Amino acid sequence: MGSTSKVSAGDGGAVLEDVPHLTDWLPDLPTYENPLKHNPAYAAVRQYFIEDTDVVAKDVVVNINTAGDGVHFRRAGPRDKIYFQSEDVKACIVTCGGLCPGINTVIREIVCGLWTQYGVREIFGIDGGYKGFYSRNTISLNPKVVSDIHKRGGTFLKSSRGGHDTKKIVDSIEDREFNQVYIIGGDGTHKGASAIHEECKKRGLKVAVAGIPKTIDNDLDVIDKSFGFDTAVEEAQRAINAAHVEAESVHNGIGLVKLMGRYSGYIALYATLASRDDLCLIPEVPFYLLGPGGLIEYVHHRLKENGHMVIVVAEGAGQELIAESMGSFKNLNDASGNKLLLDVGLWLCQNLKEHFLKEFKEPLNLKYIDPTYMIRAVPSNASDNVYCTLLAHSAIHGAMAGYCGFTVGPVNVRHCYIPIPRVVAKSRHVNVADRMWARLMSSTNQPSFSQYNEIIIQKRQEEALRGGGAPTSANGTTTMKANVDEHSHEVTAEKPTDVIETGNRQGFPKDQTEISTQTTPAEA
Repeated sequence: MGSTSKVSAGDGGAVLEDVPHLTDWLPDLPTYENPLKHNPAYAAVRQYFIEDTDVVAKDVVVNINTAGDGVHFRRAGPRDKIYFQSEDVKACIVTCGGLCPGINTVIREIVCGLWTQYGVREIFGIDGGYKGFYSRNTISLNPKVVSDIHKRGGTFLKSSRGGHDTKKIVDSIEDREFNQVYIIGGDGTHKGASAIHEECKKRGLKVAVAGIPKTIDNDLDVIDKSFGFDTAVEEAQRAINAAHVEAESVHNGIGLVKLMGRYSGYIALYATLASRDDLCLIPEVPFYLLGPGGLIEYVHHRLKENGHMVIVVAEGAGQELIAESMGSFKNLNDASGNKLLLDVGLWLCQNLKEHFLKEFKEPLNLKYIDPTYMIRAVPSNASDNVYCTLLAHSAIHGAMAGYCGFTVGPVNVRHCYIPIPRVVAKSRHVNVADRMWARLMSSTNQPSFSQYNEIIIQKRQEEALRGGGAPTSANGTTTMKANVDEHSHEVTAEKPTDVIETGNRQGFPKDQTEISTQTTPAEA
């Protein structure tokens, strides 16, 4: 990121990973009294203002002999002194990346918080993501304009992927005299926010850049969870319930539900645990179809036992198996740089139906449900609405207090300011050695796929001995080369080719150098 981290040590071994402040490069800035002192809504609140020495511990479960050690972050909240006068603030808000429940609530609460708590009157929305800074007009915002947008899904300001040009964006910020920039987005968006902050610092601008973390997959590191996650799990239940009704209404019925989760299977994990259904497949646990402890064996056993079952699969699960069954796959990325995924749901449907008909002479009544875009587009539920309000207010208080280059979020339930490079350094993945995954395994009684590596090696050896003919991949499916048209994403078969190397357990995707397996309070 090119950012120098601010780290200081306190008594007892505590370490503070601090966020940048405007006075780091503008040391002579004056301070002003916080107008909240005279706001009747907060008059009865005792100790409303946060002390500069208040911090939040990253880890709350510690050894009694080392209590007080470890990493801490600056606690979020209003400060007694601020670095902006209300009449001088010119703020802008931008949303980037994919949709997520709660974006409109965050926008609304930033606008209403600046307006009612700090008396700011110049607030603008950037239309269409990062590229809107230099290619679109701004949208003037006030409480009346945003009064009911929290009741709708999507983003009032529109969004886009890509389009980040740091120089053009900061030129626009400087030309339009914005001095507070609120950026709502995921890990790629936050990397862009950090670059904007660094460029503003380099130019010596008095601009506070604040990030509000948005990722429906809940894969941002450090914070307890991202907004929209609770809503996504709740909405996923509707799809799973529908799949259950379809499955139990027919003989050999299977309901297969594909949920979001490119690299992290949190939504699938929590939705399956909440619905108490039969099988959960996530990217962190590679699975195989044939052989002892494989998927086919478990599905066959479950159908003989119950007559029906429900499978919940995260969109990023099984990508190595699908790619291997196709022989190769042209790596395509979206505008944000994310790899385009193969459809694991359709692939599972095809292989389950074909295998049961061929091996067991039993047709499957399989219903496939993909509620991805329905879930992304819904308004946030009550829990996420409250959470979005806290995030927005924390960001406002931080920017007014002169902090910048930070993102906001709860760490062990307490909201704090976290350096952006710290949040985007690595992604968070489901820890399959944790008790939450153990709870799911206990609930579903599904196989652990612990023999994954042995089965894959065995199948490859068998294939090598057979030689000739139409080769099969390590998972027992026909191997073919895939050609993917960049626009239609249609797959066509060509001559067989060598299989690709599959990932190891918890090692997918391989191009991520670090995998965080942080345990959230709910997993403890």
